[in-house]
Amino acid sequence: MKNEMMETNQTGFLALQDFDLADVMCAEMDGLSAAFERVKIPSGGGVMFEIPGENPEEPDTVKTFSAVILYQHSLNAYYQSEYQGGSNPPDCGSFDGHHGEGNPGGSCDSCPLNQYGSGKNGAKACKNRRRLYLLREGDIFFPVILSLPTGSLKSFTRYLMRVIPKYKNSNAVVTKFTLKKAVSSTGMSYSQAQFAVERVLSPEEYPLIAAMTEQVKALSKNVGYDTEDALRVDPETGEVMEPLN
Repeated sequence: MKNEMMETNQTGFLALQDFDLADVMCAEMDGLSAAFERVKIPSGGGVMFEIPGENPEEPDTVKTFSAVILYQHSLNAYYQSEYQGGSNPPDCGSFDGHHGEGNPGGSCDSCPLNQYGSGKNGAKACKNRRRLYLLREGDIFFPVILSLPTGSLKSFTRYLMRVIPKYKNSNAVVTKFTLKKAVSSTGMSYSQAQFAVERVLSPEEYPLIAAMTEQVKALSKNVGYDTEDALRVDPETGEVMEPLN
């Protein structure tokens, strides 16, 4: 058993050498929008992730999982009217956190809708998140998306500041993801993501991961906004607390 585990760890992401995500997406999803399954963070201080499983209606729940962060970017979404569900695009959105497209559009950095107090309960009218495209060793060929709410962004920033000086890129390592319960100064409990380096990719693995990163970057431009951005948000952390009634 021990030898089998060692062999699996050594194999890692080398199976990617026989797989091309772009070719598969073109052949199998011609005419369809790019779609990635989501890893979900619970509200209210829960410490179990919801991971996509074989049955879409019954996701797996886990305390921890590991994956390579293939690509990550800011995601801003503003709806003029209260969001009521569905897949309608926001009135104004940004995939880099700096340049909004739509109404009002323009610079996100100076936009009054991107300031605390501009929305309900002291939150921002424009919701900010960080979208991570992750590749797990168990699901070797298709990435999943983890959308980080505002309350997890500080811990993610600290993690990147540890990883990037040492390993150059966040996709050079396998990251371990966990959750902890945190409480804001307003007394609200929320689930905060935590990050740690599990292992460094081998010299053989990294070029394969780097190639998939470029493919995911291209595909990410066609992925829609996260519907959970429109849920009620804690005024201090920006953390989703509960659905709108």
